[in-house]
Amino acid sequence: MVLSILRKMDPVTKFSLTLQILGLTLCALSLLCSAFTFQDYSDALGKSILFFEGQRSGRLPPNQQLTWRGNSGLSDGSSYHVDLVGGYYDAGDNVKFGLPMAFTTTLLSWSVIEFGSSMQNHLENAKAAIRWGTDYLLKASTATPGALYVQVGDPNMDHHCWERPEDMDTPRNVYKVSTQNPGSDVAAETAAALAAASVVFRDSDPSYSTKLLKTAMKVFDFADKYRGSYSDSLNSVVCPFYCSYSGYLDELLWGASWLHRASQNSSYLAYIQSNGHILGADDDDYSFSWDDKRAGTKVLLSKGFLERNTQEFQLYKAHSDNYICSLIPGSSSFQAQYTAGGLFYKASESNLQYVTTTAFLLLTYAKYLSSNGGVATCGSSTVKAENLIALAKKQVDYILGDNPAKMSYMVGFGERYPQHVHHRGSSLPSIHAHPDHIACNDGFQYLYSRSPNPNVLTGAILGGPDNRDNFADDRNNYQQSEPATYINAPFVGAVAFFSSKTTTN
Repeated sequence: MVLSILRKMDPVTKFSLTLQILGLTLCALSLLCSAFTFQDYSDALGKSILFFEGQRSGRLPPNQQLTWRGNSGLSDGSSYHVDLVGGYYDAGDNVKFGLPMAFTTTLLSWSVIEFGSSMQNHLENAKAAIRWGTDYLLKASTATPGALYVQVGDPNMDHHCWERPEDMDTPRNVYKVSTQNPGSDVAAETAAALAAASVVFRDSDPSYSTKLLKTAMKVFDFADKYRGSYSDSLNSVVCPFYCSYSGYLDELLWGASWLHRASQNSSYLAYIQSNGHILGADDDDYSFSWDDKRAGTKVLLSKGFLERNTQEFQLYKAHSDNYICSLIPGSSSFQAQYTAGGLFYKASESNLQYVTTTAFLLLTYAKYLSSNGGVATCGSSTVKAENLIALAKKQVDYILGDNPAKMSYMVGFGERYPQHVHHRGSSLPSIHAHPDHIACNDGFQYLYSRSPNPNVLTGAILGGPDNRDNFADDRNNYQQSEPATYINAPFVGAVAFFSSKTTTN
């Protein structure tokens, strides 16, 4: 099968693909195929969690480790008579976008659920990062009956300034979805985040877990009953920044799947069975992101079939196989693009967000398959869990510096990493070093400066290199040099897997 595929390819593509297949095979068979030790992965894990401290909005706690940051957004929501202090800035700006924040929280929670046992002394910090998100999402979900607050800050005004979050003087407008102006996508993702987090805190804080789950159920009911896309309700406030391009059906199935996982309430199984076909259960999709949840939902629901032989979920196992097979070089349904250096490549802007979600799903599905000795079926061939692990490892290692440029794309990890990060707080002098206010336009000199960022945004994974493995360490090139919470969140789980001493590297 592999040879027949290779014969049809041009020589350059054929050579690159042959090397990738050979590399994956050798890595799957060898214990020596590792550029990093488990201590290296543990270090990367700790830093990938630490990054979230740099994104915090609100009043910082006494144990804040990224001490160059200060309090910010302390009056968020007050002009609307609601408390919306806290949460995360999504990337390099100072806006709190609800859809990516909720997705980040869901993926951080999923990382802990699947791989928390490998996180060791980093587990509590991971849970603190989740809680920083859920505390805010609880406020946003419960402040006003029949509404969900989904954004703080006017992105169009915010992007006209280059200023520290501690100095913000741009409008802190508040935006919500409601029964009249629905947002099923952002509401169902918020429900997913709260439900997933309820699993994380079930043993360590049962009352908090119960509160999360009960709120998740209410928010999901709101999302399902009042259907519509938040992009239609809020228009230019969320588009083109975090427009819901995939619509809201994928989030409804995703949200229901997490409520099923968290509650084990039979009503959510019934909902999935009754509505799955309408909500995308039969669709194959080949990426997983803050916008499109279909591939993640398939993998999440496949667990029920693989581990408990729940026949209602056999369909999701089949579609998970389709997704996995699309990633495997040599598979009959292979369609992914990889760079010559072996990096999964999906988009020119912030490509590593797709790499980290892909690595996470590969490892999670490998875990589910391993629970009963299962395999992924790719036409007439099969792919084993160890092959998925090898491919995920290649992606994780590439990010950490095992790549043609010999550069780590995680800030603060390794000997060589990006110095010019597209991030306001990191690129401007710290509020502690320069307490005087730096006005909106006065900050642009730091955006265009060739000097390294004065504040190290430890653990941030940036947008990453292009399809030729080239990376411009240029602060103004946001496509490559901007970090984001949703790039890091799934990486936390993926790198945790490899940090375990029991993992076959």
